[in-house]
Amino acid sequence: MRTLFLQAPSFEGFDGGAGSRYQARREIRSFWYPTWLAQPAALVENSTLIDAPPHRLKLAQIADQARDFDLAVLHTSAPSFASDVETIKALKTVNPALKAGFVGAKVAVDPAGSLKASPAIDFVARNEFDFTIKEIADGRSWSEIAGLSYRNADGVIVHNEERAILENMDLLPFVTPVYKRDLDIKNYFIGYLKHPYISVYTGRGCKSRCTFCLWPQTVGGHRYRTRSVEHVIAEIAWAKKAFPEVKEFFFDDDTFTDNLPRAEAIAKELSKLGVTWSCNAKANVPYATLKVLRDNGLRLLLVGYESGNQQILHNIKKGMRVDVARKFTKDCHALGITIHGTFIMGLPGETKETIEETIHFAPRSIRIRSRFRSPRRILAPSCSIRRCRTAGSTMRMPSSSTKTACKSRRCTIRI
Repeated sequence: MRTLFLQAPSFEGFDGGAGSRYQARREIRSFWYPTWLAQPAALVENSTLIDAPPHRLKLAQIADQARDFDLAVLHTSAPSFASDVETIKALKTVNPALKAGFVGAKVAVDPAGSLKASPAIDFVARNEFDFTIKEIADGRSWSEIAGLSYRNADGVIVHNEERAILENMDLLPFVTPVYKRDLDIKNYFIGYLKHPYISVYTGRGCKSRCTFCLWPQTVGGHRYRTRSVEHVIAEIAWAKKAFPEVKEFFFDDDTFTDNLPRAEAIAKELSKLGVTWSCNAKANVPYATLKVLRDNGLRLLLVGYESGNQQILHNIKKGMRVDVARKFTKDCHALGITIHGTFIMGLPGETKETIEETIHFAPRSIRIRSRFRSPRRILAPSCSIRRCRTAGSTMRMPSSSTKTACKSRRCTIRI
């Protein structure tokens, strides 16, 4: 089947990027690659991937192309779901014969509710959906496709058996040829990565049990399943030749450092290619491994510290000690590894005191350059928080009436 993989247009003023379709207004426009759609697109012949938000495509422009396809697969999320349903309706207005459905965490956890939301939705692919979508595109009978929920000819919603989790990750083809074919990489920008950059996954799943994290609890699972070192290096070597303008590669695995020997092995092979790279990491990587990674091209680690208060970390099952995080950060600074740290405020058990502890922990105790984000912000010109905004990490704060001051006592953050 001629298949369209679509990251639909987002709300005005929101970037709508990333596989999770984050609907976040930011200080700068930033876009992650639609890797979760690019992966099944790489499996399906005669497919096309359209990533509307970074390419500034409007719905009318996309709907005009609907008649060129037999199947449309859209990535959706809870915030974007209603808008994405309207996109399917618009596509079917142009091509009534089009079969259209959703993938993503929202439909993985609520397939029945998602299908009931609109008769325009023909199917949803649950959990790890790559080969589910391939079998639809290959024309297999829907009743035989594991991992599929669909509306049958009588309008009855049917849930097929679960699809077994993918064990051999090398069965997944490279996503970068899809990037080359369908995307303009100059449109993808992340403030802390060199531009242009490329991101890929080298594995799925995360051993950590953080209560707030989306992917391990919905699609990826809590076991880190990885591509072979050879498979990863072969794709980076291909991408380096295909995209000579790329300045940095980013490995978007939930926690690339969950398997330290493998991380070191990949790093040593990357060094032979002469590429600069960065990845997601937990704040517990030992100095010896950090040095191997740094010596072999690592530039930056994206680290979810979440909080500077130990009890809060226990509450969210982070599996991290504050003292270990401090040592990790000290080691990174000593080695010249840049850290982009992320923090969340409003976690279970949060108080004004724990918020202040985290605020002081981030820019002071571990010297991470932090960009504090809140609904309202009053910053003095000399405030250390203002000075840090351009450089490093993100702190997300829920709105409330609480006020707290930075150590300089020159500013107030309303959170």
